[in-house]
Amino acid sequence: MTLRVRWVWVAGAAALVVLTGCGQVSRREDAAAAVAAGFEDAAGRSDAAAVCGTLAPGTREELEDQEKADCEQALAQVDLPAGGPVRRVDVFGQQARVVLEGDTLLLSVFPDGWKVTAAGCEPRDQRPYQCEIKGA
Repeated sequence: MTLRVRWVWVAGAAALVVLTGCGQVSRREDAAAAVAAGFEDAAGRSDAAAVCGTLAPGTREELEDQEKADCEQALAQVDLPAGGPVRRVDVFGQQARVVLEGDTLLLSVFPDGWKVTAAGCEPRDQRPYQCEIKGA
């Protein structure tokens, strides 16, 4: 193999790795956005069972402990903002932040896909988000 052929092969392989990696990030962003949109849709329809289904196990447990009620009843006691359409998705390894028009959701990957770990989140200067629903 000549040096020129090797260079073309190496450059092509590198481009494939970059493009494949970008595609994976895009798919992960799309999947996180879909879960956030499902959460928002269910919340807008007051479908507590569907909202609870999108929550991470620890988040659901924390909500139930905090409100001293099962998840569906506990949601009625939480004042979640209307999120609206997805504006931005940021994926960081196994976590994602989905910024909606009126809310921010934090998600994590579980064996069965993305789950909401925090909702009703507002940014604070140089400090973690303040969230209405969050896991322990």
